[in-house]
Order: sequence, then C-alpha cells, then structure tokens
Amino acid sequence: MAMIKIPKPPKSSYDPDRPVSGLLKAQILHLQEVEQRLPQRHQSDIYINAIKTEGEAAEYIRHVTEALHAAHGVQPQGITRRGAIVRARRPVRGPDIAAQTVERPKVKRKNSVKKKAGTKRRR
Repeated sequence: MAMIKIPKPPKSSYDPDRPVSGLLKAQILHLQEVEQRLPQRHQSDIYINAIKTEGEAAEYIRHVTEALHAAHGVQPQGITRRGAIVRARRPVRGPDIAAQTVERPKVKRKNSVKKKAGTKRRR
C-alpha cells in the first residue's frame, strides 16, 4: 500500500483570538443539541451565544466531548508523552441515557386455514 504524506498545517491555522467562523458556529449548535440529551450532571452551564473566539469554541467542544465520553463510560483515545497511541476502552456498563426495552409475551398464533387429512393441493 502506498504511503500518503499529509503536510503539517501552518501555525496560522489555529488562532485562539480569531473570531468564530460560520462552520464553527454550526458545529457548536450541533454539540449543544448533543449536550442537552446528556444527563443533567454532565451538562455545562456555558451559554453558546457568548462564544466569540476560536479559543472559547475549542474549550466548549473539549468540554462537551469529555462529558459525552463520561456519560457513556468511555475513556478518550489519545497519544501518550512517549508517542504511543492509547485506544479507547469499551464501556464497562450501559449508558445512563439508554431506554429500557420491555419484553412482550409471545402469543401463539392459530392457523386460519386448516388442512384436511388426505387431500392434495391442486395446481
């Protein structure tokens, strides 16, 4: 397989004091919808209309991502100081926000057409 080289982004690509772009505002709105579906203890009190810079947006995105992982019992994936990749662990228990399913009792169905003994089907 051919190795694909990805160039490093320029240092000017992230400026914490730059105003929030439209794309970043849309991402913040989507994350707010996700955050509202989390249990109350995982929600922040951050007012998203007050986010004006990329640095504030990054802080909010980090907070919601960590809360989402905490709500589902998953440790985030990352890179250690030595450069080794740490894989995310599977949840140990089910999430707090999952609905429980109710098992319905199985009902025996009666056949509506009874076959007569000794008769053949006609074609």
